[in-house]
Amino acid sequence: MRLLLKFDSKTIKVPVISRATLETGALINILRATVGARKGEIIIEVEDDKVQEVEKIIEELGVEVAELVGAITKDEERCVHCGACISICPTEVFTFNGEKKVIVEAEKCIHCGACVKVCPTEALSLPE
Repeated sequence: MRLLLKFDSKTIKVPVISRATLETGALINILRATVGARKGEIIIEVEDDKVQEVEKIIEELGVEVAELVGAITKDEERCVHCGACISICPTEVFTFNGEKKVIVEAEKCIHCGACVKVCPTEALSLPE
């Protein structure tokens, strides 16, 4: 399961992910992190059977937690199959099929948004 963590950098003074790992024994993979002087967002991946425990501990530490459901979607009407998304995607979500059409393996998506930014026809979107 993938979780989005949002926090105010000034109020979080403890190692949140380390604490959650130590207290639950969960393996936590950081997929994306943007941490600034005032706020931050981290997308993590947690074993399904440990998600609730990890969520509870992280929320208790003052971090807003939301489960990321859904995945990248491609609007077939807008896509021109240029391959810009293929070249930028760090997890190889996009590939060309035998007909040189872009296909999506959404389960590989880490919600980084790089493909959305480079798509010239705005055919790609992430769930809110």
